Amino acid sequence: MVEEKTWAIRYIIVNTSNWWLGHEVLMAPEWIESVYWAESKLMAGLTQESVRDAPEYNSNVPITREDEKILHAFYGHSGYWLLEGEPHDKNALA
Repeated sequence: MVEEKTWAIRYIIVNTSNWWLGHEVLMAPEWIESVYWAESKLMAGLTQESVRDAPEYNSNVPITREDEKILHAFYGHSGYWLLEGEPHDKNALA
C-alpha cells in the first residue's frame, strides 16, 4: 500500500491463506527482516500466532489513522507518522 502524497510504501499485504483461508493482514516494510524471493517468503520475526491474531485487512474498506494506530500498537511499533512528524490524511493510502 502506497501513500498517495509521498509515494512511500506504508504496508505490504500479506496473504496467509497457506495458514488460514482468506486471511490477509498488513505489515510495514520496516518490520521485515529478510526476503526470500525464490520461495515468495518474508521473515518478520513474528510468530504465526501473532500474524493470525493481527487485525484483518479488508481491501474494500479504506484504512484510517485509527486502523493504523491499532495495527502498530498490536505489533508494538511506533507509527511512521510520529517518526516523521508529519500530518497525515486519514484516507490517503491506496
